[in-house]
Amino acid sequence: MERPQTRTTTNLDKSKLRLYLVTDSTNKDEREFLSALEAAIQGGVSFVQIREKTKTTREYMDLVTKALAITRKHGVPLIVDDRVDIALATDADGVHLGQDDMPVAIARRILGSGKIIGATTKTVDQALLAYNEGADYLGVGAIYPTTTKVKTILTSVETLNDICSAVPIPVNAIGGLNKDNLHVLKGSPIAGICVVSAIMKADDQRQAASELLSTVNNVLDCN
Repeated sequence: MERPQTRTTTNLDKSKLRLYLVTDSTNKDEREFLSALEAAIQGGVSFVQIREKTKTTREYMDLVTKALAITRKHGVPLIVDDRVDIALATDADGVHLGQDDMPVAIARRILGSGKIIGATTKTVDQALLAYNEGADYLGVGAIYPTTTKVKTILTSVETLNDICSAVPIPVNAIGGLNKDNLHVLKGSPIAGICVVSAIMKADDQRQAASELLSTVNNVLDCN
């Protein structure tokens, strides 16, 4: 598949993807979760994907609404994992789709041009398809094994870099990343990193985010 021509998508500020948090509310009540989210943003998180696999639709909507009040106060985009319906119902900033979720093209048709659509890809062909269907950015991985998903398929940094070269939209590295292993991304033309446990499981989300941002800035600004 040939590289596509650049086309207009949502006006996504690439710099917002530098430190991208995927949330995990495991072992946190609502107050603790929202407090952790705000602390992470205060520490430097610049983009948030809210991900809930076990909540009911109504519970998920309620949590997204409360999270949006925090992210919008700080000027941070918040998108919903998987659920286009919840993104629409809550007027979230967009949605992130995996390979088993709704196709990007259909989500784009439903959401229109004003919402952000991200897609998880693991190969150049998947990346090109997601781009051609209207994705605004890609998450590529897992770079390292991760405990947040049952099945982890590792993606090499070489493939990550090939995907960056294949599409003209921002690409983030995902999967098992923390401040101690980001050195493997030195020289990669990614826009940023996506993390879950490195922030959500930390004792102090603000400090964890601040340390991560400093490290990722050092790595990516040397590229």
